[in-house]
Amino acid sequence: MPAQPPILCPSSRCQTGAILLGIVLPDGSVAFAKDRIAVDAAFVDNASQGRAPETRFRFSTPCASSGCHQWTGERCGVIDSVLAEAGAYTSPELPDCAIRSDCRWFAQSGSAACAVCDRVVTDTR
Repeated sequence: MPAQPPILCPSSRCQTGAILLGIVLPDGSVAFAKDRIAVDAAFVDNASQGRAPETRFRFSTPCASSGCHQWTGERCGVIDSVLAEAGAYTSPELPDCAIRSDCRWFAQSGSAACAVCDRVVTDTR
């Protein structure tokens, strides 16, 4: 039996081996890639020039769960906070997403997470 893929964090740092999840647009929303695009060392080097890559792109890596400062003990606190701030905001359709089947936020909050995901910009400053 093949190993199950890891649950993925949809708001990770730019690092070799990460998945390029999307690009932050001028209006602050994220345009998601339809396919999983692996980040290599050359991309990390180029993206690290100037502003932090996490202000311009979204990345995904395996969820660190209890190894992450956003972990509440049982779940990711990021999407809980985003959903609390978003209130009744919903998107009429879910954005294209290359990681939905393995996404921590989708596993945790379902389509409600997808409806606000394009409004999250990972800025690690």
